[in-house]
Amino acid sequence: MANIILQCFYFMLPAYFANMAPVVAKNMFRKLTLPIDFNIGLGNNTIFGKNKTYRGLIAGMLAAIIVAYTQFFLNGGNIFADLALVDYSNWLLIGLLLGLGAMFGDLVKSFVKRRIGLKPGMPFVPFDQLDFVFGALIFVYPVAKLPMEKMAIILFISFILHMVINHIAFYTGIRKERW
Repeated sequence: MANIILQCFYFMLPAYFANMAPVVAKNMFRKLTLPIDFNIGLGNNTIFGKNKTYRGLIAGMLAAIIVAYTQFFLNGGNIFADLALVDYSNWLLIGLLLGLGAMFGDLVKSFVKRRIGLKPGMPFVPFDQLDFVFGALIFVYPVAKLPMEKMAIILFISFILHMVINHIAFYTGIRKERW
């Protein structure tokens, strides 16, 4: 069972890094801080919110692609090959789909939060923890048809890891919100 959990974790690494990249890139590439929705309103709120920027989108996708390439490289050297759930020779497509899916899932959640009146940073459990996971799994499904039990494991470990990492980021000052 531990090997299956590690395989699921390893598979999702590009999406995990994509999800973290916008926070890490917060102080970089200031010209790309343009909100994806261009601050266009829908009702009383913007479509996604000012925190969803092109900088974050690009950083997330690049992080996912870099991690997928690293997995391809390690897999080719038979390092971590036993953890591979997919053939990483298609690393660019896998990284692109996991990264774009993770970013899309986050945008959908932000859209819903704005519609129900939740401000950026306000907790929205379990969607804050799983939005990017659902997006990544949906986008990558055409090239990586994982069995339902592995998707369930991914959802479970992602929820737990997200909570732990966000608490660490909060207590180390990387994030202002605990969730």
